[in-house]
Formats: sequence, structure tokens, C-alpha cells
Amino acid sequence: MKKLIIAALLVVGMTTYAQNKKDGSERTKMERLTPQERQEKQLKKMTAELSLNAKQQEQVNQLLTDQKLKREKMMDINKTSKEEMKMKHEAKKSEMQQERKILEDKMKVILTPEQFTTWKTNQEKNREKVANRMKERSNKRTEIEN
Repeated sequence: MKKLIIAALLVVGMTTYAQNKKDGSERTKMERLTPQERQEKQLKKMTAELSLNAKQQEQVNQLLTDQKLKREKMMDINKTSKEEMKMKHEAKKSEMQQERKILEDKMKVILTPEQFTTWKTNQEKNREKVANRMKERSNKRTEIEN
């Protein structure tokens, strides 16, 4: 009986010790950033990757803010029924492509040719990452269903 109690205490003690303790300052992967934090992070990343000057940072920040507002507006519109969403899918897809083209044109004006090329390359890499993640999720769902 004593051995059983000691073994149980050891298991509980080791399990408790093995768990991560958070002090509140660090974020886990599952925690979401606020829209403002996401925008600041994106601006910092772009500044580092593209060596943006102060004026470019201001312009890009304004562009990101405009994009965020448009995205929020689209999200509000998306809160419709599933049937309506399916019917509007193609229209939304073309609208997003137009928005992407507008963003690209604005970035072309703000950035130098070298910066624009780097930005464009990074955008394509990000799209590939997202596409790969979506495929992985789809494959996992298919495996779970089967």
C-alpha cells in the first residue's frame, strides 16, 4: 500500500513539475495577437526585410490600416448564411484579387524597385505557406473522417 501511494505521489509530482508555468509575459502559439499588435509586428517585419525609411514606414502603416478596415468590413459581410456565402464566393474571390492588385500598385509607388521586388517575393512565399497549411489541414480532416 505504501509503495502504491509513493508511486502515485511521484507521478503527480513529476506531472506537475513537467507542466509549463507562464508568468503572463510570454505568449503561447494559441494566443492571438490583437489587430493593432499584428499590424505593428507586420510593419516591423517589413521594415527589417525591406529597410524602410521613416516616410515609407508611415505610408506602409497607413496602407496596412486601410487594409485592416477593409478586411473587417468584409468579415462583417461574411457573417451571412452558408448558401449566400457559396453564391458570393466567386465575387469575393475577384474582389480580393482586385484589392491585392490595388495594394501592389500602392506598394510600387511607396517602395524602391529593389524593395518592391523583395516585398513581392516575400508575398509569394507567404501565399505558398498558407496554401501548404490549408492542404495539410484538408489532408488531416480527410484522414480523421476516414
